[in-house]
Amino acid sequence: MSVFKSWVLNLVNLFHIVKKENLDWQEANQDQEARLRHTRALAEKALEADLKKRSEQLAHEIALLKTRHDAELAMFKVKCKQDIKDYKQYLDSLDQLKASIRASYTHLPEAVAFTIHHHAKHLLNQMWEAEDFEEKMQHEMRLIKFMTTVHEDARLHLEEGAAAGKMPEKTLRLIQER
Repeated sequence: MSVFKSWVLNLVNLFHIVKKENLDWQEANQDQEARLRHTRALAEKALEADLKKRSEQLAHEIALLKTRHDAELAMFKVKCKQDIKDYKQYLDSLDQLKASIRASYTHLPEAVAFTIHHHAKHLLNQMWEAEDFEEKMQHEMRLIKFMTTVHEDARLHLEEGAAAGKMPEKTLRLIQER
């Protein structure tokens, strides 16, 4: 049994030696561990402060973007409302043109007046839907030329005494060119 007792004592001594070496190592490195814990705590606080600062900056930038977006949206809505108003005025003008043609050319079949009106609406829609500014201007010039020709035909018709059977020839020629 003494071998067993000796073996157990050696095991207990080994355990105490390992424990003492561990304790000695901890005592020797206690300052360094404390510095590391302190450095880690400072780094975490710095990181937390940096994240808070960035979060506030992002919140500020988001608020600015939202304000800018809201302003742009409001301006876009106003522009769209004005565009709708302008487009409606164009359509009203085209309706007046149709009524004027029908009044000036009482002998003209109603379908011809509608065709002239439809062509003018088609030119207006092309102008309105054009994305490119130059293309929009070309369509606008075509519409202006067409409207001027219609009015010129009507004026000539009235000046010539509204001769029976006279047609808006220049206007119809412009429609045929398209």
